[in-house]
Amino acid sequence: MLPKSSNRPLVFGHRGASAELPEHTLAAYESALDAGADGVECDVRLTRDGHLVCFHDRRLDRTSSGSGPFALHTLKQLEELDFGSWHPSGKSAPVLTLDSLLDLLKGAGRPVRLLVETKHPNRYGGAVEHRLRAVLKRHGLLDDREKVQITVMSFSPLAVRRSRDLMPGLPTVQLIDLLPPGLRVTRLPFGTQIAGPGLELVRRRPQLVRRLKAGGKQVYVWTVNEAEDVELLVSLGVDGLITDRPREVLAQLDGK
Repeated sequence: MLPKSSNRPLVFGHRGASAELPEHTLAAYESALDAGADGVECDVRLTRDGHLVCFHDRRLDRTSSGSGPFALHTLKQLEELDFGSWHPSGKSAPVLTLDSLLDLLKGAGRPVRLLVETKHPNRYGGAVEHRLRAVLKRHGLLDDREKVQITVMSFSPLAVRRSRDLMPGLPTVQLIDLLPPGLRVTRLPFGTQIAGPGLELVRRRPQLVRRLKAGGKQVYVWTVNEAEDVELLVSLGVDGLITDRPREVLAQLDGK
């Protein structure tokens, strides 16, 4: 068991507490906050009529009662679907807009962090980042980070650059699944200061974390659910853990 430490990595609920409750639902995010997570993570996609919705897949089939490409549906059409009953918990849930998630986080009663992943490729290209900027501005979160600290992430380096250009006051994360040929591990594209490698990559190449840290970068790793992986990542000095099981990971980190 890890000793309790004030220097432990940040813990983010991946799509909320998504092992316990359906991903990208208010209940999953409420559970992550109740567990004491430092923050939560969400994916965002644009609907056909220009709304940002918290949703991961390109198609509706896996996590809703609908089918077909997400991007071809309006918000009104999505509001007619069930986004929760597919989960083992059996709890039905409506579609979750980014606006609703931000309202929840602003009312958390404590400072929280939100990692927003813009999904690429998508039908609407860079419109996702432009709409994200508009939503965050409407909520007053582009400059005021007292209640909710926003960080924008993507696997697409061009999307990360777009986010940095549009929202220069917000940190960005370059997500990494496979290590691209020629990537200098002490330097991330377009001045990004946070790397987001996947757990499998870190397991194969733990020296990647050491080199990134030596280069002055922060490291957030996804998706971390097993106790032995938490131990490994703490030993490597990562800055953030993104997990489906925030309650269990926090208990391990805090030595409970």
